[in-house]
Amino acid sequence: MSIDLSQFFEVFFEESFEGLDIMEAELLALTPGTHDLETINTIFRAAHSIKGGSGTFGFTVVSNFTHVLETLLDQIRDGRRALEQQHIDLLLLSVDCLRDLLSALKAEEVPDEAVANKLKADFESILADGVCGEYAANESEDKPSSTQSSGWAIKFFPFPYLFKTGNEPLYMLHELEALGKLTITADLSHIPEFSKLVPDECHVGWDIELHGNIEKEQIEEIFEWVLDDCDFSLNPIGEVTPSAEVEDTKEESEPSIEPPAQVSEEKKETKPTPTQAAKAPSAVKKGETNSIRVAIDKVDSLINMVGELVITQAMLCQLAEREFDENNVNMLQEGLAQLSHNTRDLQESVMRIRMLPISFVFSRFPRLVRDISQKLNKKVELKLIGEQTELDKTVMEKLSDPMVHLVRNSLDHGLESPEARVAAGKDETGSVTLNAFHQGGNIVIEIIDDGAGLNSEKIRAKAIENHIISENEELSESEVHDLIFRPGFSTADEVSDISGRGVGMDVVRRNIQELNGSIEVNSVAGEGSTFRIRLPLTLAILDGQLVRVADHTYIIPLISIIESLQVDIEKVNNVGGSVEVLRLRDEYIPILRLYQLFKHENAITELEHGLLVVVETDNEKVGLLVDDLLAQQQVVIKSLENNYQRIEGISGATILGDGRVSLIVDIAGLIKLAGLKKPGKQGLSIDSLIQEMA
Repeated sequence: MSIDLSQFFEVFFEESFEGLDIMEAELLALTPGTHDLETINTIFRAAHSIKGGSGTFGFTVVSNFTHVLETLLDQIRDGRRALEQQHIDLLLLSVDCLRDLLSALKAEEVPDEAVANKLKADFESILADGVCGEYAANESEDKPSSTQSSGWAIKFFPFPYLFKTGNEPLYMLHELEALGKLTITADLSHIPEFSKLVPDECHVGWDIELHGNIEKEQIEEIFEWVLDDCDFSLNPIGEVTPSAEVEDTKEESEPSIEPPAQVSEEKKETKPTPTQAAKAPSAVKKGETNSIRVAIDKVDSLINMVGELVITQAMLCQLAEREFDENNVNMLQEGLAQLSHNTRDLQESVMRIRMLPISFVFSRFPRLVRDISQKLNKKVELKLIGEQTELDKTVMEKLSDPMVHLVRNSLDHGLESPEARVAAGKDETGSVTLNAFHQGGNIVIEIIDDGAGLNSEKIRAKAIENHIISENEELSESEVHDLIFRPGFSTADEVSDISGRGVGMDVVRRNIQELNGSIEVNSVAGEGSTFRIRLPLTLAILDGQLVRVADHTYIIPLISIIESLQVDIEKVNNVGGSVEVLRLRDEYIPILRLYQLFKHENAITELEHGLLVVVETDNEKVGLLVDDLLAQQQVVIKSLENNYQRIEGISGATILGDGRVSLIVDIAGLIKLAGLKKPGKQGLSIDSLIQEMA
C-alpha cells in the first residue's frame, strides 16, 4: 500500500518558507569574524529541516542544493572555518534561490536550476580551498580523528510502523549511496507468515557497509529523522583509505542498491519525481498562502462564544414552544438582546482569528535595507517599532508592496550619502524607522527617515516642467509635497533600478485607497520625512453611517466623516455658476448633491432643508447633501466588481437587516465623478476654488 505524500505538500511548503525567513533574519544578525554558535545553529537547523523534508518528498533539486549549503554551515558551527562576509553574502543569495525553487515547485512549475548550479559551484569552491580560520585551527588540535574511517558498518532495522510516519527507507539508502561505495544485505528474519503479513508495516532490516572517507556526522544526519523509530547502530570497519583510491573504485563500478524486499515494482514506479511531487493544491497561487496560524487562546475564545450562542439559541427555542402571552415578552426581549450580544462577540472573535502581527510585513525590510544601502554605498540603521500591532491578513498582504516603494524611496531619495550627512552635521549613519500603532478603529503605519527631506522648490520646478501645474499656480507646502503622488512624477536626476522612472508613488496611493485607506506626507527640509498610512483594521467589516437620499439608503464610511450639520444658506456661495461652496470656520467646503450625482428624483433639493455630511479623503474636504441621517452600524462589505461591475463613486455594497441592498459611498470616487480634481488635472480644482473664495 503506497502513501500519497502530496497530502503533506502544503505543510511542507509553509514550514520551508518559514524556515527561510528564519535563516534570513539570523544571517542578517551575524557579524563576520565572530562565532555566534546559537545563531549559526538556528540557521543550520532551518536548512537541515528544509533538506530533510525536500528529500522525503523527492524534491531533489532542493535537497541537493541545501546539502552543500549545510556543509559550509556545519564547518562554521564546528569551528573548522571562520565566518567571513563572503559566506554571509553567499548564504543570503542561497535563501533567495531556495525561495525561487520552492515557489516554482509549489506552483507546479519546473524550477530554473541555473542560479542554483552557479551558487552550488561557489559553495564547492569555498569548501575546496582548504582555508581554515584561526578559531578552526585551534579547535582542530583537540578534535578527535575517530569521526572518519575507511568505511562504516551500519545496522538499520525500522520498527513496523515506520511507513506511517511518512518516512521511506529507500530514500535514506539513496542518500547513503551518494556518499560512497555501498553494499547492502537485507535482513528478512522478521518477516511474518503470509497470512499474518500487514502490507503497510515494515518487517525488513538492512546490514549496510559504506566505504569511503566519510564523516560520522554525515551518516547520522541521514537517519536523524528516524532514530526513535528504528534499531540503529554505526561502527567503523577499517583503517583510513586514501581518498584517491576511493574515487578510483567509484569510477570502476557504479554503486548498486538492493531495494528493500517490501518495495514492489509498482511502488518504485510511483516514487515522486521533482515535477510530480510538486503538485500542490492548484487553488494556491505562487507566492500566496491559503492558511493561517492561530494562537490557541483565540480558538478557545471562539469555542466559548459558540457555546454561549448555543445556550441562547436553546433558550429562544424553549420560548417558541410555549404559548405566547404577555408574560413571555420580557423573556423574549432578554433572549434577543443576549443573542445580539453573543453574535457581536462571536463576530469579534472570528475577526481576531484573521488578525496577524505586522511583524510578518516588517520582517522583509532588514534584508531590503541591507541590500539597497550596500548598492547605494550608504550607512543605514533600520528601527522597527510596534511589530506586534495586529492587522487583518488580507490588508497585510496588499500592504507589503506599497511599503516596499516607500522604504526604497526613503533610502534612495531621502537619506544622504555619509559624506553629505557629515557635512550637514549629522551622524554618517542614517536612520529609517517603521512604526505601527492602533488609533481608534484604524491602524497607522509610519515610514520615517532622518534624511534631507523633500525639496519643495525642486518638486515645484519639476511639476511645472512636466506641465502638472502652471507657473502662476500658488500651492501651500503640503500641496507641493502632495505632488510626488502624481503619475509619472519623479525628481531623480538619473534613472536607476531603484527609482527615478516616475512609477511608484502614484501606485502607492492608489493601492492604499483600494484598501479604504489614506496616505499623507510631512517633511522638514534638512531633518527628514514621515509618510503616514492610515488603514482600517479589516476589509471585511466597515463602521458606517446610513444616510437617506430620496428613497435610497447609502452608507458613508464613519472614518471619513468629520461632522454633520444643517446648512446656513447665507454662508453658501456659487463659484463659476456650477459649484456651491460653504464657508465653514474659515474653510471653504465644496458641496456635492448626491441626488444629482446618482440621478435620483423626489429628493430634497433645498440646502437649508437637507443635511450636509462633511467628509475628508487625502486632505480634501467636501460636503455631501443628504435628505436625512439614519443609524450607525457595522456592515459586511460585498464586492461589486466580483458580483456585478465597477461603479464610479461606489466602493461596495452590503445587505441591511431588512434584506435591502445598500451601496457604500467611495469619497475619492465621488470627488472624481463631480469633476473636482487635484492641482494640475483637468476639471475644477478644489484648491483653486478655495483661493478664489479667499
